[in-house]
Amino acid sequence: MRFSSPISVSKIAEKYKCEIIGDDTFLATGINEIHKVGVGDITFVDNEKYFKKSLASAASVVILNKRTECPEGKVLLLCENPFHVYNSIVKAQRPFKALNAVISESAVIHESAIIEPNVIIGNHVRIGKYTYIHANVTIQDYTIIGDHVEIDSGTVIGSDAFYFKKNETDYKKWRSGGRVVIEDHVLISANCTVNKGVSGDTFIGEGTKIDCLVHIGHGVEIGKRCLIAAQVGISGKAIIEDEVTIYGQVGVAQGVRIGKKAIIGGQCGVTKSVEGGKFYLGKPVAEFRQNYKELAALRALPDFMKEVNQKLNNDTTQE
Repeated sequence: MRFSSPISVSKIAEKYKCEIIGDDTFLATGINEIHKVGVGDITFVDNEKYFKKSLASAASVVILNKRTECPEGKVLLLCENPFHVYNSIVKAQRPFKALNAVISESAVIHESAIIEPNVIIGNHVRIGKYTYIHANVTIQDYTIIGDHVEIDSGTVIGSDAFYFKKNETDYKKWRSGGRVVIEDHVLISANCTVNKGVSGDTFIGEGTKIDCLVHIGHGVEIGKRCLIAAQVGISGKAIIEDEVTIYGQVGVAQGVRIGKKAIIGGQCGVTKSVEGGKFYLGKPVAEFRQNYKELAALRALPDFMKEVNQKLNNDTTQE
C-alpha cells in the first residue's frame, strides 16, 4: 500500500512510542507485508526466526521487538508489539468509513458505465468506460475497475482479507488496507467473491473471464486472458500467470504460482507451484502424462498382485 504522502519515521515513533535505530529523518512511502515490500516501505517482524529475512528484504523500515544491529540503508523501529503498530498505521491510512448512500460520493464512475439497481459502490471506487455492473453487486472501498468490464449479479468485489494473527488466546484481524484492481475487458460472473489485499493489491488482468461461484483470496495476482471455471477457490497470494485455464472445482493453495498457459483439470488440488505450458490432473496435481501413468499402474496393480501371489504359492508347493 502506498501512502498518499510520505510519512516521517520520527512521527511514527512519537505516536506509537517506538525507539528509532537509524536515520530519524527518513520518510516512508508505503507499508506492506514482507512478501510485497519494496524500497520506501514499512514492514514488521515479531518472531526472531524471521528477523534475518525481514532485515534482508527490500523494506526500508522494519518494526521489530528486539534490539539488533541496523543494516545500512534501513531504519528500525523498536517497540513491544510490532503487529499492533503495523496494523495501527494501516488503519490510519485506511480508516473505516461507513457508507451513508448506495453509491459513495467519492466514487468516480464514467458516464458511459451502466449501473443497474441495488448496486452498492463504496468509497474511492473508480469504474471505467462502458463497464456494466449488474443488479445486486457490491463493490467495496478503493476498488479500481477498468473499461468494458462486466460484473454479474451477487458478486462482491473488495471484501476484507481472511487474514488473522494468532495469539495465545484469540485471533487478531489484520486491517485490510489493499485494493482490488481489475483491468479492461474482464468478465466476472454471478456470485463470485474477490478479497482485497491485506496491504497490496488483488489483481485481475486484462481479458480474463471468470465463471460463477469463484473465490479469489487476498493479494492474488491473475494474469491476462485467463479462463477460470465455476467453483474454483484461489487462496491468498497465489499467482496465476497469463493465459492459464482452470477447470471447475479446483483448489489453489496459498502462495503457489501457476505458469503461463498451464491447464489445470477439474477438481485438481494445486498444492505447489507448477510450470507453464502443461496439462495437469490429480490431487495433489501432477503433469497429465505422469498422472496417467500412475493411474494406469494403479489399475494394473490387482492383476500384478495376483500373479505375484500365484508365483509365491507355486514356489511354496515345489518346496
